Amino acid sequence: MSGIKCGFKPVFDKNSRVLILGSFPSVKSRKVEFYYGNRQNRFWKILCGFFGEAVPESTEEKTALLLRHNVALWDIVTECEIEGSSDASIKNYKVAELDKVLSVSPIKLIILNGGKSFEIFKKFYGKIAVPYIKLPSTSPANTRCDEGEWCRALNSVFGGQEQA
Repeated sequence: MSGIKCGFKPVFDKNSRVLILGSFPSVKSRKVEFYYGNRQNRFWKILCGFFGEAVPESTEEKTALLLRHNVALWDIVTECEIEGSSDASIKNYKVAELDKVLSVSPIKLIILNGGKSFEIFKKFYGKIAVPYIKLPSTSPANTRCDEGEWCRALNSVFGGQEQA
């Protein structure tokens, strides 16, 4: 372990309606300096599949995709000590100040990507007024990731978009 690692700034704007919170960036994500940088992670495939778009390559294209579809993205842990990419090893962490996003964006649902993000979120934000849901981690380490659960959660916010 080599000291404190820092995560990324949140991606959001005044139109963001869903906030997806991961735990903390993996080694591969930290190397490319953006969320879900491991090509084996299902995150971008699931999100792009839901919105009917090809998976973007660059950070700029990924950011544009998120904002175009009113999705905010951040991690519940903004800095910590961590061994490799292991959520179980996260310690001495700082928690995201969610008001930075919630004070600007009309968030209708917070999605917690996996158990660790849910555990930390519940500890610090369990009484938050915004609805939230724990979904299976999109990590390649999680063999039980259910794309259908992700699509149902996204559909609960974006499904009626055309009728609105």
